[in-house]
Amino acid sequence: MNTLFATAPASSWRRFYFISLLLTLVFRGWLGAVLPFTGDEAYFYWWGKIPAGGFYDHPPMVGWWLAALISVSEAEWWLRLPAILQPALLSFMLLGFLRDDAAATRWGAATLMLLAPASVLDVLITTDIPLVYFSVASALVFLHAQRTRSMPAFALAGLLLGGAFLSKYFAVLLGLAYIVWALWRPAAWKWKGLALLVLCALPAGLYNAWWNSQHCWANVMFNVFNRHGGAGLSWKTPLLYAGMMLWLLTPMVAWRLLRAPGAWMRQAALPALVVVPLAVFGLLSLVKTIGLHWVFSFVPLAFLMYARAVPDGMLRRTRNITAVLALLHVAGVVAVATQPVDSWAQRLGPRKYAGVVQTVKADEVIAALGSDVDRYVLMTDGYSPSVTLGYNHGRYWPVFGPASSHARHDDVLTDFRALAGRDILILSKEKPDLADYTPYFREVSEDTLQVRGATFWRIRGHGFDYAAYHAGVLEPARRLWYAIPKWLPDCGCYFEERYFN
Repeated sequence: MNTLFATAPASSWRRFYFISLLLTLVFRGWLGAVLPFTGDEAYFYWWGKIPAGGFYDHPPMVGWWLAALISVSEAEWWLRLPAILQPALLSFMLLGFLRDDAAATRWGAATLMLLAPASVLDVLITTDIPLVYFSVASALVFLHAQRTRSMPAFALAGLLLGGAFLSKYFAVLLGLAYIVWALWRPAAWKWKGLALLVLCALPAGLYNAWWNSQHCWANVMFNVFNRHGGAGLSWKTPLLYAGMMLWLLTPMVAWRLLRAPGAWMRQAALPALVVVPLAVFGLLSLVKTIGLHWVFSFVPLAFLMYARAVPDGMLRRTRNITAVLALLHVAGVVAVATQPVDSWAQRLGPRKYAGVVQTVKADEVIAALGSDVDRYVLMTDGYSPSVTLGYNHGRYWPVFGPASSHARHDDVLTDFRALAGRDILILSKEKPDLADYTPYFREVSEDTLQVRGATFWRIRGHGFDYAAYHAGVLEPARRLWYAIPKWLPDCGCYFEERYFN
C-alpha cells in the first residue's frame, strides 16, 4: 500500500468530495435546464399531467411523482429535479451507511458515486429515477438489518422494495438477491427476516396486480409478451453489455472487481446484491440488448463494494482518474451543446435529423404547421413525436395508425369513436404512402414543411371514417397487443370495453 495515499487525512477526502458535489450539482443543474425534454420524458410527463392508478407499460410511481411536481411548475428543470439531485442524494445515503467506516472508504465511495459517468450525465426524469431511490435505500437498510439482525429494519427494507416494485419491475432482481442471501448458509433468523421483508413488500405487488387485472393486464402484456419480438441468440449483445458495464463502473472499478474477487466476496450480504442482478442481466444479454438504465440501481452498491475492498491508495487513484473521466464527459457535452442544430443535418441523415429538430426546436415545428391548425385534431404517426410535440404545444397529440408495441398508453387516453367525421392533421418525419390513410378519410392530401433544414410531411385527412379505422387499425391492434392469455382472469379491459363490447 502506498504510505502517502494511505495516511492522507480525512479532511483531504472530505474536501475532494464537497468540491465534487458542488461542481457536479452546478453542471447537472445547467444540463437539466438547457436539455430539451426527450421523448421518454414527455411520455412520462403525460402520465403526470393525466394521473391515474397505473399506466400502460410500467408501474405508476414516476407518474405519481410527476403529478406532484406538475402541480407546482412545468419547467423542465423542476420536473427533472429528482434526477438532477439523485447522485448527490445517493452519495448522502452512502455516507450515512458508512458512518462507522474509515474516512477513505466513506468519502471515497460517496465521491465515486458523484463522478461516475452516468452520475455526471443522466438528468432525465424516467421510471428509473424512483426505482434507483427505492432500490438503493432498500438495499442499504437490508444490509443494516442483516448486520444487526433487526426485524424492524427488515420490514422497512420490504416497504422500500415495494416502492421500487411500483417504480419498475427490475426491482424483482433485488428481491431475488435477498432470497439468494437467505439460501446461502440458511439460518432461522434469516428466514424470519426475509419473511417479514416479503410481507411488507407484498401490498405493492398486490396493488399492481389488481390494477393490471382491471386494465387489460397491460403491464404484463407489454413486459412479458409484446416487447420481445426482436430477441434472439447473439454474440454482439453480451459484448455490448460488457462494454456498457465497463463504462458505467469505470474501467478501474470493473477491472479490479473482476481481477480480485476475493477482496469483495467476504463482505457479508453485499456481493449478492450486486452479483445476482448483474449476472441475471448477463444471461439475458445472450438474447437481448440490455438497456443502459436497467442496471442503474446496482451501480451505487458496486461502488460501495469496491470502496470496502481496495486499499486507500488504490481508492484514491481510482477517485482521481474518475474525476478526469468526468471532466472529459463534461467537455464532450459542452462541445455538443455549443454546436448549432443545423450542423447535425449531414451527420445524422434526414429522418434522424428531423427527430432532433422535432425535439430541440419543437416550438418552431409547431409554428410551421400554420395558422389553420385549430380546425384539425393534431396527431403524429408515432408515440415519441406525439408526446414530445404535445408537451411543447400544451395539448395532447394522439397517435394515428398502428404504431408499435411500445408506449401504447395512448390507447387509454384516446377514444377514436369521438373523432368520427372530424378533420385530422398527421405530422410525419417520413414521406407517407397515402394508401395508408385514404381508407380512413373522405379526402386526403399531403404537403411538406421545412424547419431548420429538416423535412416534415403534413397529411390532412378530412371526414374521419371511424368504422373503417376500427376494421383496419383497431381490430389488428387487438390481435397484436391485447391477446390476453386465457389463464389470466378477465376482470376488465378498456380496449375491449370501448371498441368491442
